[in-house]
Amino acid sequence: MTARVRYDDVSEGEDLKPWSYQVTRDDLIRYAGASGDGNPIHQDESFAKSVGLPDVIAHGMHTMARVGQFVTDWCGDPGAVKRFRTRFTSMVVVPKEAGNTVTVTGRVTGKAAGRRVVLELAAGTPEGTKVAAAEAEVELA
Repeated sequence: MTARVRYDDVSEGEDLKPWSYQVTRDDLIRYAGASGDGNPIHQDESFAKSVGLPDVIAHGMHTMARVGQFVTDWCGDPGAVKRFRTRFTSMVVVPKEAGNTVTVTGRVTGKAAGRRVVLELAAGTPEGTKVAAAEAEVELA
Protein backbone atom coordinates (compact mmCIF):
# COMPACT_ATOMS: atom_id res chain seq x y z
CA MET A 1 0.00 0.00 0.00
CA THR A 2 1.19 3.52 -0.73
CA ALA A 3 0.27 6.75 1.00
CA ARG A 4 -2.51 8.50 -0.87
CA VAL A 5 -1.36 11.98 0.16
CA ARG A 6 1.21 13.38 -2.25
CA TYR A 7 4.33 15.05 -0.88
CA ASP A 8 4.05 17.84 -3.46
CA ASP A 9 0.49 18.63 -2.31
CA VAL A 10 1.49 19.27 1.33
CA SER A 11 2.91 22.54 2.63
CA GLU A 12 4.92 23.24 5.75
CA GLY A 13 2.66 24.95 8.27
CA GLU A 14 -0.47 23.31 6.85
CA ASP A 15 -3.07 22.28 9.42
CA LEU A 16 -4.70 18.89 9.08
CA LYS A 17 -8.47 18.62 9.43
CA PRO A 18 -9.22 17.92 13.14
CA TRP A 19 -10.85 14.62 14.05
CA SER A 20 -12.93 13.84 17.12
CA TYR A 21 -13.81 10.48 18.59
CA GLN A 22 -15.98 9.38 21.48
CA VAL A 23 -14.56 7.26 24.35
CA THR A 24 -17.01 5.19 26.38
CA ARG A 25 -16.54 2.74 29.20
CA ASP A 26 -17.41 -0.05 26.77
CA ASP A 27 -14.46 1.05 24.62
CA LEU A 28 -12.19 0.73 27.66
CA ILE A 29 -13.47 -2.76 28.45
CA ARG A 30 -12.82 -3.85 24.85
CA TYR A 31 -9.38 -2.21 24.86
CA ALA A 32 -8.49 -3.91 28.15
CA GLY A 33 -9.43 -7.29 26.67
CA ALA A 34 -7.44 -6.71 23.51
CA SER A 35 -4.37 -5.26 25.22
CA GLY A 36 -4.31 -7.34 28.38
CA ASP A 37 -4.29 -4.18 30.51
CA GLY A 38 -6.91 -4.97 33.11
CA ASN A 39 -5.90 -2.25 35.57
CA PRO A 40 -9.10 -1.40 37.47
CA ILE A 41 -8.53 2.36 37.12
CA HIS A 42 -9.78 1.89 33.56
CA GLN A 43 -12.99 0.02 34.44
CA ASP A 44 -13.95 0.27 38.10
CA GLU A 45 -15.22 3.70 39.16
CA SER A 46 -15.05 2.94 42.88
CA PHE A 47 -11.47 1.74 42.61
CA ALA A 48 -10.41 4.68 40.45
CA LYS A 49 -11.83 7.14 42.97
CA SER A 50 -10.27 5.23 45.89
CA VAL A 51 -6.81 5.88 44.47
CA GLY A 52 -7.48 9.60 43.99
CA LEU A 53 -8.67 9.76 40.40
CA PRO A 54 -11.75 11.80 39.49
CA ASP A 55 -13.34 8.81 37.72
CA VAL A 56 -12.40 5.95 35.40
CA ILE A 57 -9.66 7.04 32.96
CA ALA A 58 -8.80 5.85 29.47
CA HIS A 59 -5.66 3.81 28.90
CA GLY A 60 -2.80 6.01 27.74
CA MET A 61 -2.04 3.49 25.02
CA HIS A 62 -5.66 3.76 23.82
CA THR A 63 -5.20 7.49 23.39
CA MET A 64 -1.86 6.95 21.64
CA ALA A 65 -3.44 4.40 19.29
CA ARG A 66 -6.21 6.81 18.36
CA VAL A 67 -3.67 9.57 17.60
CA GLY A 68 -1.86 7.03 15.42
CA GLN A 69 -5.16 6.25 13.70
CA PHE A 70 -5.52 9.95 12.90
CA VAL A 71 -2.14 9.86 11.13
CA THR A 72 -2.79 6.66 9.19
CA ASP A 73 -6.29 7.78 8.19
CA TRP A 74 -4.79 11.04 6.92
CA CYS A 75 -2.00 9.49 4.86
CA GLY A 76 -3.87 6.31 3.86
CA ASP A 77 -1.10 3.82 4.64
CA PRO A 78 -0.04 2.57 8.09
CA GLY A 79 3.29 1.52 6.56
CA ALA A 80 4.03 5.13 5.63
CA VAL A 81 4.52 6.06 9.29
CA LYS A 82 8.28 5.89 9.81
CA ARG A 83 8.50 7.38 13.29
CA PHE A 84 5.88 8.06 15.94
CA ARG A 85 6.29 9.27 19.50
CA THR A 86 3.80 10.39 22.10
CA ARG A 87 3.96 12.23 25.41
CA PHE A 88 0.96 12.03 27.73
CA THR A 89 0.11 15.33 29.38
CA SER A 90 -3.13 14.57 31.21
CA MET A 91 -5.80 11.89 31.66
CA VAL A 92 -8.90 11.24 29.60
CA VAL A 93 -11.60 10.98 32.25
CA VAL A 94 -14.48 8.75 31.11
CA PRO A 95 -17.72 9.36 33.04
CA LYS A 96 -20.18 6.45 33.04
CA GLU A 97 -23.11 8.03 31.24
CA ALA A 98 -21.54 10.57 28.91
CA GLY A 99 -18.11 9.15 28.17
CA ASN A 100 -15.77 11.77 26.75
CA THR A 101 -14.79 13.23 23.41
CA VAL A 102 -11.18 13.61 22.32
CA THR A 103 -10.20 15.83 19.42
CA VAL A 104 -6.93 15.24 17.57
CA THR A 105 -5.28 18.05 15.63
CA GLY A 106 -2.20 18.06 13.45
CA ARG A 107 0.12 20.37 11.57
CA VAL A 108 2.85 19.77 9.02
CA THR A 109 5.91 21.22 10.73
CA GLY A 110 8.55 20.17 8.24
CA LYS A 111 9.35 18.55 4.93
CA ALA A 112 12.36 16.25 4.73
CA ALA A 113 14.30 14.20 2.20
CA GLY A 114 12.77 10.99 0.96
CA ARG A 115 9.32 12.51 0.51
CA ARG A 116 8.85 12.63 4.28
CA VAL A 117 6.89 15.13 6.33
CA VAL A 118 6.96 15.77 10.05
CA LEU A 119 3.62 16.17 11.79
CA GLU A 120 3.05 17.78 15.17
CA LEU A 121 -0.05 16.34 16.80
CA ALA A 122 -2.16 17.09 19.87
CA ALA A 123 -5.15 15.47 21.53
CA GLY A 124 -7.52 17.25 23.87
CA THR A 125 -10.93 17.17 25.50
CA PRO A 126 -13.81 19.66 25.14
CA GLU A 127 -12.92 21.16 28.53
CA GLY A 128 -9.63 22.31 27.00
CA THR A 129 -7.47 19.65 28.66
CA LYS A 130 -4.53 18.66 26.47
CA VAL A 131 -4.12 14.91 27.01
CA ALA A 132 -1.32 14.05 24.58
CA ALA A 133 1.30 15.58 22.32
CA ALA A 134 2.80 13.55 19.52
CA GLU A 135 5.08 13.74 16.55
CA ALA A 136 5.11 11.56 13.46
CA GLU A 137 7.33 11.29 10.43
CA VAL A 138 5.42 10.05 7.39
CA GLU A 139 6.65 9.06 3.93
CA LEU A 140 4.22 10.32 1.30
CA ALA A 141 3.57 9.38 -2.31
